[in-house]
Amino acid sequence: MLACMDNNAHDKEHVYRVLYTALEIADSEENVNRDILIAACLLHDVGRKEQFENPNLCHAEVGARKAFNFLIAIGFEPEFAGAVAYCVDCHRFRGNNHPKTIEAKILFDADKIDVCGTLGIARTLYYNALLEEPIYNLDENGNVLSGDDDEGVSFFQEYKFKLEKIYSKMQTKTGREIAEARRQSAVDFYENLLSEVKFPYEKGKKHLESSVD
Repeated sequence: MLACMDNNAHDKEHVYRVLYTALEIADSEENVNRDILIAACLLHDVGRKEQFENPNLCHAEVGARKAFNFLIAIGFEPEFAGAVAYCVDCHRFRGNNHPKTIEAKILFDADKIDVCGTLGIARTLYYNALLEEPIYNLDENGNVLSGDDDEGVSFFQEYKFKLEKIYSKMQTKTGREIAEARRQSAVDFYENLLSEVKFPYEKGKKHLESSVD
């Protein structure tokens, strides 16, 4: 895991937060194989580097293959390696492979909780900066787009596409409770940032027009 971490938005501390949150959720669930869960949490982002270098790749799919091969290579049974790989394969928000095992559901929730609330805002802005993506885009009239129906990449677009919707995607009761407790701080941040960004465009453009005239 440590050898595959290459940016601070998806670094080892993100992995450890996911692991610790997953174990908290597991305490409220039955029949959880903690060995599978722990291994899946530790290995869930080992495909990030490949996706960062080639955005056409899915880090969950790449990571599942890497996790399986790694576990087999160090002596784990194929059944265990396969169960871990399955969790990794279906942990992605944008994926269509929805988690079905309890370990996969817990990993999904724990990973998504790390993009909830203020922490999720901070991590998203950091990742946007790594990709040199803007905070917001403008329409053809020079007005700030809120992220709704925005085809261009930006923090606001990511917030509307993913961060705002993530709370309804949780797979476990405890996951939903933890995520919901963080929701308002993210809403407040987005709304305040949008208001502050719009202000100079709405007010300053009028001053510019009158000054030029």
